[in-house]
Amino acid sequence: MKVAKKDVIRLHYTGKIKETGEIFDTTYEEVAKEAGIYREGAIYGPVPIAVGAGHVLKGLDEKLEGLKVGEKYTIELPPEKAFGKRDPRLIKTLTLGQFKRHGVYPFPGLEVEIDGRRARVLSVSSGRVRVDFNHPYAGKTVIYEVEVVEKIEDPIEKVKGLIELRLPKIDLSKVQIEVGEKDVKIDFGEQTIEDRMLILGEILLESDLKFLGYEEIEFTPSVDDIIKKTQPQIEVEEKEETKEEGKEEVEAQPEETEETVEEKVEESKEEAEEEGEEEKE
Repeated sequence: MKVAKKDVIRLHYTGKIKETGEIFDTTYEEVAKEAGIYREGAIYGPVPIAVGAGHVLKGLDEKLEGLKVGEKYTIELPPEKAFGKRDPRLIKTLTLGQFKRHGVYPFPGLEVEIDGRRARVLSVSSGRVRVDFNHPYAGKTVIYEVEVVEKIEDPIEKVKGLIELRLPKIDLSKVQIEVGEKDVKIDFGEQTIEDRMLILGEILLESDLKFLGYEEIEFTPSVDDIIKKTQPQIEVEEKEETKEEGKEEVEAQPEETEETVEEKVEESKEEAEEEGEEEKE
């Protein structure tokens, strides 16, 4: 039995970097522990995915088509099919002051988030910090050892598999599923799952099910229902935060002393020096 696009399968895999042999991802718990990448609370075992839906690396997704169920394969992906080629333009130089103002003291190897993007500090020297916005495995050839454990045929089991993928900690025994020719109804019942997590899960599930060819997807509770339920609570929390911030601002305005004036003068000098260095560059 061969795998085709839009099939829902259960996949076992281990991903490693060809150049170093470093294992960066696996569905096997023991392999994760041996490689030092085990995560407490993570769910291990063959993962359910829809082939071609982008649930795994694009290069691996493409290679899954045509594989036989129950057989093991070794798949090699060049950088452009894995984490991309290294781009020297993604290596930037920032000032040390830009980090210190946010309470961060950078050192080589530190991973940071800048403007919503992950980056790694390469070097710190003379008030300058070089950071790399490339993916840590960019430019690397990737090896995947894979096994298609199962090809799911039953429509309801396919939906269950995708729910398991998107909401792995949900209690499937409480979920009611109805599947028609072009429509799916999913009732999550009473679940002890965070509302925001459920909203995200439903959005991703809708995309997955439409990829399989379903046109009408109905959730209970719906995203709108969850938002309406949580809106009053969010508004109360925002009001409380605003009150606390106002209180802190009032409390955080002590009388200026000679020391505080001197500190401000020193800060202004440092900022002016940093700006002058940036202009020279």
